Amino acid sequence: MANKRGKKYLEIAKLVEQGRLYEVKEAIELVRKTRTANFVETVEIALRLGVDPRHADQQVRGTVVLPNGTGKTVKILAITSGANIEKALEAGADYAGAEEYIEKIQQGWFDFDIVIATPDMMPKLGRLGRILGTKGLMPNPKSGTVTPDIATAVSEFKKGKLAFRVDKLGSIHAPIGKADFSEEALLENFTAFINEIVRLKPSASKGQYLRTVAVSLTMGPGVKMDPVLVAKNA
Repeated sequence: MANKRGKKYLEIAKLVEQGRLYEVKEAIELVRKTRTANFVETVEIALRLGVDPRHADQQVRGTVVLPNGTGKTVKILAITSGANIEKALEAGADYAGAEEYIEKIQQGWFDFDIVIATPDMMPKLGRLGRILGTKGLMPNPKSGTVTPDIATAVSEFKKGKLAFRVDKLGSIHAPIGKADFSEEALLENFTAFINEIVRLKPSASKGQYLRTVAVSLTMGPGVKMDPVLVAKNA
């Protein structure tokens, strides 16, 4: 099968030593050198955990506030009512309301990245379960997107709060910054993310918890880290 990678990618991939597990600082330094795109790429982290997501007691799901944000501007839809609508808008929500937005979503509107709701709205949002659920957008208390304090939630997600969850293969993928972030900023974000993942280790998880850890740019090769060292420093 022909290699479909571009010349730029193949050239930059030579910087990454195959089979090597890098130290964290070294990996962050290296990934910033693997830019090939003509836009500011996202720095992404990919983890494989020693959990079996088929079991409820081995789910890994939560949120973390990255010290330096993700570098991405997120559009937030707040589903709420009354005085909370104005509070959400003042906190930075791009859209805020109730039934009118629920109807728009039913008609195929998705001009938002995150949905945050107050608890009283959840019964009404129930009919959007299939629509939002398949896109990973259904509000959930565990991800911090169902809360009575909607103003604080909106503000935190605008500043870089990140929701994550393990997939059916035991993996987690998340953005931790941009290629133009400083090395220090990326290290701080990486550390905050890993510390939260380690803190959430299920008691039912046996053996090595962090199986693989890698960082990459949107269009770049993965740089694998030594998961033992990563866990040791968490």
